Amino acid sequence: MASDPVELELDVTAVAHGGVFVARHEGRVVFVSDALPGERVLARVSDTRHDRFWRAETVRVLQASEHRRPHVWRAASVERDPAERAGGAEFGHIELAHQRELKRQVIADAFSRMAGFDEAPEVEAPPESGKRADDDREGLRWRTRVRLQVDDDGNVGPYAARSHRVVPVTDLPLAIEAVERAAPLGEPQNRGGTIDVAVTSEGFVTVTRRDASGDAGRRPQVVHERVGDRRFALDSTGFWQVHRKAPEVLTRAVQDAVDESVFDPRAYNLDLYGGVGLLAAAVADRFGPTTRITSVESDEGTTDHAASNLAEWIGAQTVTSRVETYLRGLADRASAGERARLRAGTIVLDPPRSGAGREVVDLLAAFEPAQLVYVACDPVALARDLGWFRERGFQLRSARAFDLFPNTHHVEVVASLVRST
Repeated sequence: MASDPVELELDVTAVAHGGVFVARHEGRVVFVSDALPGERVLARVSDTRHDRFWRAETVRVLQASEHRRPHVWRAASVERDPAERAGGAEFGHIELAHQRELKRQVIADAFSRMAGFDEAPEVEAPPESGKRADDDREGLRWRTRVRLQVDDDGNVGPYAARSHRVVPVTDLPLAIEAVERAAPLGEPQNRGGTIDVAVTSEGFVTVTRRDASGDAGRRPQVVHERVGDRRFALDSTGFWQVHRKAPEVLTRAVQDAVDESVFDPRAYNLDLYGGVGLLAAAVADRFGPTTRITSVESDEGTTDHAASNLAEWIGAQTVTSRVETYLRGLADRASAGERARLRAGTIVLDPPRSGAGREVVDLLAAFEPAQLVYVACDPVALARDLGWFRERGFQLRSARAFDLFPNTHHVEVVASLVRST
């Protein structure tokens, strides 16, 4: 017979990476969801497998923080049983301005512990004109892409946090209205799997169903996204920034992060994890069509789109390869002249959430480029990599953080590094 779940009264003291908060019970760290620093909560322990910490979910707030607000998504509210709470909006119970302060604290802690940097950037709201901004919307209606899960009974919705239990929902308040309208919410499906709903900046809607094996049964459609005066082709299921303003924000941030005084358009400039060429285009747009830049991307179809998207820049080329494989080959074959161009080069990298990793950092540092611009969606992975770059002779010149994932714990950081003299 299963024992009743353990519930603890906990005093929450700090925010931790990953959208959870820190409390202690009899000297043991407990990571608590759906809480806030300064609160006292009743929490249900859900994971005791680790020696150093437990995990728990708030079931009742006993003493609320002044920064708590009613959750922006009823399906994720603390009023629901933790097993029935929709995942994907873990900061939705926190005032928007305080969400950004908590994200700043996470960045500051990671930068200090892992990279040896004592200062961390404030988290900026994405600039917006002509429309209601994120602050006016309470951090809602920004997602242009959503992945929904379908369980074996045909229910549609997100997973509950840290589980594979599908939570059926009737609304998607973080998504733009067109995504919510296109999503088959409340419509039973005839098979398990996933449903991807995307709406482009030009208003084109795609709904892609995959079975449990991940097979969509057909080739993805080619769609187009517009950033300023630029138009980018990509597969409907391919990677594109999720926040409706993110491509524009990151384009400008990368352009601003490149130090013009050390940029050489004739050098061996690289765009790593390049996707369909968004950030390579940002660099080339700033420094002109003859700028030499090589965009490296592992997916062949994505690279084909990048080649088309960058075709007007005569100095641009695209390569299909894993980044570490490309860099290893470059290190083995580079001539003295190419090494000189690499040393004068600017390298932009936008790795996945796990970060670039030690091998890529080592390979890049060995080239001794003039500067690096690192775009990151995970501040802890970024801080780890920055620490390794620092050990290898690079210093942080600037960092900016952008709240491109309101009502979640995620944050985007653009860091600029230069070779120490």
